[in-house]
Amino acid sequence: MDIASLPVTSLKGVGPKLAEKLKRLGLHTVQDVLFHLPLRYQDRTRVLPMGGLRPGMEAVVEGEIELADVVFRGRRSLICRVSDGTGHLHLRFFYFSAAQQANLARGRRLRLFGEVRFGPAGLEMIHPEYEFTDDTQPAKAEENLTPVYPATTGVHQLSLRKLARQALEKYLEKIEELLPPAVLQELRLPTLTEALTLVHQPPPHTPVELLAQGKHPAVLRLAFEELLAHHLSLKRLRTRAQTESAPAITGAGRLMQQLLVQLPFQLTRAQQRVLDEILHDLRQGHPMQRLVQGDVGSGKTIVAACASLGAIESGLQVAVMAPTELLADQHLRNFSGWLEPLGVSVVGLSGKLNGRARQGALEKIGSGRAAIAVGTQALFQEDVEFADLGLIIVDEQHRFGVHQRLALREKGRRGDRRPHQLIMTATPIPRTLAQSLYADLDVSVIDELPPGRKPVETVAIPAARRADVVSRIRDACTAGRQAYWVCPLIEESETLELETATDTAQALHEALPELKVALIHGRMKPLEKEKIMAAFKRGEIHLLVATTVIEVGVDVPNASLMIIENAERLGLSQLHQLRGRIGRGQAESHCVLLYQAPLSEMARARLAALRETSDGFEIARRDLEMRGPGEVLGTRQAGMPQFHIADLLRDRALLPRVQQLADLLLREYPESVDPIVRRWLSGAETYGNV
Repeated sequence: MDIASLPVTSLKGVGPKLAEKLKRLGLHTVQDVLFHLPLRYQDRTRVLPMGGLRPGMEAVVEGEIELADVVFRGRRSLICRVSDGTGHLHLRFFYFSAAQQANLARGRRLRLFGEVRFGPAGLEMIHPEYEFTDDTQPAKAEENLTPVYPATTGVHQLSLRKLARQALEKYLEKIEELLPPAVLQELRLPTLTEALTLVHQPPPHTPVELLAQGKHPAVLRLAFEELLAHHLSLKRLRTRAQTESAPAITGAGRLMQQLLVQLPFQLTRAQQRVLDEILHDLRQGHPMQRLVQGDVGSGKTIVAACASLGAIESGLQVAVMAPTELLADQHLRNFSGWLEPLGVSVVGLSGKLNGRARQGALEKIGSGRAAIAVGTQALFQEDVEFADLGLIIVDEQHRFGVHQRLALREKGRRGDRRPHQLIMTATPIPRTLAQSLYADLDVSVIDELPPGRKPVETVAIPAARRADVVSRIRDACTAGRQAYWVCPLIEESETLELETATDTAQALHEALPELKVALIHGRMKPLEKEKIMAAFKRGEIHLLVATTVIEVGVDVPNASLMIIENAERLGLSQLHQLRGRIGRGQAESHCVLLYQAPLSEMARARLAALRETSDGFEIARRDLEMRGPGEVLGTRQAGMPQFHIADLLRDRALLPRVQQLADLLLREYPESVDPIVRRWLSGAETYGNV
């Protein structure tokens, strides 16, 4: 019997209604119930004397009702005074029935559990759990610590405890141990059944703080197998990709040499190394799946342009996909500027294109006259047909949903042949994490900035000194430089964000009448945005007030000053991305982080990190420590399997061993691989297949 496919309705007491509610917790099968771990634990194994109770304690006590009365103090409540000889306690019920009131009568004995707090008449418990006892048959104390599970409306803790107990009693022995005993021994980890028993029913002296922090061997055992399943799934996808066919791109590199000769700069050693790795992949007969990581401004785009020329020489088309119109426009300008002088036709296709212009672009792509199509998600709409798509370049891939990338890949499918994929990101990911998250990809790193890129000096200034910042802008712009003033998103409200940006632009316009101030924001029509950016690039605008739409891809070498308002609201990686918009020219560049005092500890640490380093990988490492990988890497959008128990950051010390064991299982225990992946990922494997 496979408990991974056994519906939760197999458990006694679970009908269709409860099953619907359990779905909200992700509990569909008996296995889901076993892997639904407690958030914390209550100690109900000892009955405490009332005389020793303190506010804030959760405790089990036993005593006799001395007094029970309904009182009206602001609201109607039932109050019982209970005593055990060492002290007394008041119980307060705001919601009670006539039967409950009749039962809670003077002289009855109770065993209670609840949180102790100060009340009007001394210590009290509000709505405690209780059961009646008598002297002849005292209630049995709990043998183990009591779990408190993540719950949802309409599903009580008691129900979750009963279900977990039932799943353990009836089905635990049916769970198969899939890890080799030697591995468990070496890692000093318990078996799966031991681990599950302990997390649901810990003995009284279990160190619960280790369980809560995910550092107890029982939790580590579960996290280890989940990380292993994820890693095996990606390794398997990689193996599968290597059996698929792709066009072998073996062009002589004539166009690429022409491009390199025309450039006003030389590729750095790191760019050349990464380009060689890409060209090697493209020559193979199976689809390239390569991720290129590079800090802001490291020159990923020119490497992608060089790679695309190989495909074009082989008679294939290239699709370049960016997450925003602004970034797609930037790529369109770059690719057109570099490649059209070589006779390569580049077309843009984004949501703003309509009517005849769109039809013209579609016709060029469909007939193959357009060698390169650059655009947003519009590239994979149904009416877009490629003549022969050989290479897909995806920028900032973690911003796209999986199905979007899959749809674009399907457009390049011809029979069994699939296009090559090159993925670029300016969100650096520490090496061990990258190896785990992207085990299905080859990872290249451009770890060197082009010569002439000057480090940006960063300062944090409280908002109270705004006037000093404004005069700093005046000085920079009078000296022939340009500046950005960024107003970040306010509480996820576009309307508020727009208001703030508009007010800021107006205030700066009044404070700096001698300068040309312009505003750019996400709600503007693409054509409007384009006009303003073009004017800023030409130097006709001194100060550009912007929302975070300028986070990636905007390149204005003369802009040497950036002010980020409410900097304490932004994540470290986003602040680093914004700062990367300056320092692209010859002048000294400065980034001013304007913050509202007082700062939280987290905000203080973020601003300090930015002042101390401009290394994207160091920034990413600190960002991961502060916020965790889900937020930083955008894994929710990326459609990567959500971990039930594992935490990439907390469990990163396990990753090297996970990677070694994955190789060992694939080599020596192949029969265990499928059951491990199925147990933890149940169908999520297609996600990597993009």
